[in-house]
Amino acid sequence: MDTNRRGFLGAVGRVTIGAAASIAGAGEAAEAAASPGRAPHWGMVVDLRKCIGCQACTVACIMENHVPEDAFRTHVSVYELVTDGQDPAMVMLPRLCNHCDDPPCLPVCPVEATFKAETGEVLVDASKCVGCAYCVQACPYDARFVNHETQVADKCTFCIHRTRAGLLPACVETCVGGARNFGDLNDPESPVSKLLAAHPVSVLRPEMHTNPNVYYIGLDEVLDGRVTGEAAWHPPFDPGASVAEVH
Repeated sequence: MDTNRRGFLGAVGRVTIGAAASIAGAGEAAEAAASPGRAPHWGMVVDLRKCIGCQACTVACIMENHVPEDAFRTHVSVYELVTDGQDPAMVMLPRLCNHCDDPPCLPVCPVEATFKAETGEVLVDASKCVGCAYCVQACPYDARFVNHETQVADKCTFCIHRTRAGLLPACVETCVGGARNFGDLNDPESPVSKLLAAHPVSVLRPEMHTNPNVYYIGLDEVLDGRVTGEAAWHPPFDPGASVAEVH
């Protein structure tokens, strides 16, 4: 985690801190100009060998981004993997927006509320979004939803409000096993670039050719298309419920 943080801080130092973000993600301020030189291109490498399914990332994201009840910007799906001749195994699949370089959610937006930031994030301008949900339907990763409180499209933003302040995304900061790694894909010395160079990686839904910026180490091929389904953890509907009441 310390190496991950040092590499990230080196990259974020090259970016000018932007103005305030909009509710659903970020507004035009998300494309604030980078400082002279190359801008970072943020990406994430998830090492499934280290994910223990603790859902700390899920909880951290909900708390950090004020995600409404029964909605998720990120979560960890849990599957039982059965292989011939072997005992069943529980496997974890952390999921979030893949911040694609060719995002199918972008061209379907009739008001151009969805846009690609200079630093790689796919974002939503809440001031433009009309809540039509075309982008929700177009996303091949089931990573978008219409926020029932704001009535606009909502999704993971790689915690742009944190990265522009020199902080790691909340899910990366709180990952107990160090499974989530975040950094500059343009920098060959960043933790994520080193992981990509050192290990075979996979992406979800490769047949969609979206050029995602979220990569997985140790992803079983039978899971690369598993991007739908109920989250393994749900927040309590009763705001006063204790942890023991969460199943």
